[in-house]
Amino acid sequence: MALSLSAAASHSLCSTRVSLPPAAAVSSSSPVVAFSSSPHSLSSLRSVASSSLFLQSSSLIQRKNPNRGSSSFVIAAASDAAQLKSAKEDIKVLLRTKFCHPILVRLGWHDAGTYNKNIEDWPLRGGANGSLRFEPELKHAANAGLVNALKLIEPIKEKYANISYADLFQLASATAVEEAGGPEIPMKYGRVDVSAPEQCPEEGRLPDAGPPSPADHLREVFYRMGLNDKEIVALSGAHTLGRSRPDRSGWGKPETKYTKAGPGEPGGQSWTVKWLKFDNSYFKDIKEKRDEDLLVLPTDAALFEDPSFKNYAEKYAEDPAAFFRDYAEAHAKLSNLGAKFDPPEGIIIDNGPAQQQQGEKFVAAKYSTQKKELSDSMKKKIRAEYEAIGGSPDKPLPTNYFLNIIIAISVLVLLFTFLGNNNSSDYSGF
Repeated sequence: MALSLSAAASHSLCSTRVSLPPAAAVSSSSPVVAFSSSPHSLSSLRSVASSSLFLQSSSLIQRKNPNRGSSSFVIAAASDAAQLKSAKEDIKVLLRTKFCHPILVRLGWHDAGTYNKNIEDWPLRGGANGSLRFEPELKHAANAGLVNALKLIEPIKEKYANISYADLFQLASATAVEEAGGPEIPMKYGRVDVSAPEQCPEEGRLPDAGPPSPADHLREVFYRMGLNDKEIVALSGAHTLGRSRPDRSGWGKPETKYTKAGPGEPGGQSWTVKWLKFDNSYFKDIKEKRDEDLLVLPTDAALFEDPSFKNYAEKYAEDPAAFFRDYAEAHAKLSNLGAKFDPPEGIIIDNGPAQQQQGEKFVAAKYSTQKKELSDSMKKKIRAEYEAIGGSPDKPLPTNYFLNIIIAISVLVLLFTFLGNNNSSDYSGF
């Protein structure tokens, strides 16, 4: 799913092929994922010991690994705030051209969703640590198709070498929600990457789409992450984005009237009619059960069958503001699960490009013309002319006088405009 952590999330809006430049050789301690020309096969990925992504030594931090003795180190890229902000703008461009919001959200979710609160040691506990870039984890059934997401963001990673994979996955996920019309996610960055495929979690930590007892299964998986019923339901609402493809997950129709024309690669079955718009229609559509072309997985239906889940699902179906508020909090919490931050307090970036000076209210007319406001002296002259021919605020002029005053005012305005423009330094026009 676009945002679900289930195997049914094995769909993608973005199957666009992305050609990547060859990696430059660096230290063997920084393996990354390299892609061959085949766009779909997992065998096209290989773990390599060199990459231009970690070329800048200033972005490398050596840390002792408590699980491997004092002579072993974890090499991690420390994210740079300026690069994070620039990368976010590049992700926005990617989203607007490739329509890949769902798969990028899913990428962030699946990297973070392996967290186990019962394991203290990093990276054994799983979570948002960038391990999903390695082939062993990409081969997990729940991650089918996510190689396409990696292909899409790999050029951004190469451009911004001072951003960790863990941060880039979560930045892409949150930005995709926001760009689809969803709430602003209160994110922080500075996540440290794992450095080797051996640090990937074992398969089986992500939820299934069709377990025998869907509600119990959801709780088993999400409670292990430290999430509660409200957060489970709120996060499930992200199914408002995306499609499920039967050739990848075994769920959904090959295509419907809502997906046969794309955008992106056509096909699959969506949970909602407008599956690139983030809103609360997921809850409304499941509740109404009005359209056979919309997907409802067993884990989706459980939200309106389990008494505790139903309280929140009913609320979100009726109150989009409550859904947005709770979703934003739950998404931020999920994105931090299991992460090790450098600095420990994390890095906060402001959202979006530079804004107008704070406190200045935008007025369209202010920026749409070169016309000048009449001075007080000019206004007095016009009023004197008006009163000289018998006009006043309480006494309208006869029709012929009114025509004459309009002509007089027009002449004065034209003279003022001509004279004023001779000294103008305003270059805001065309």
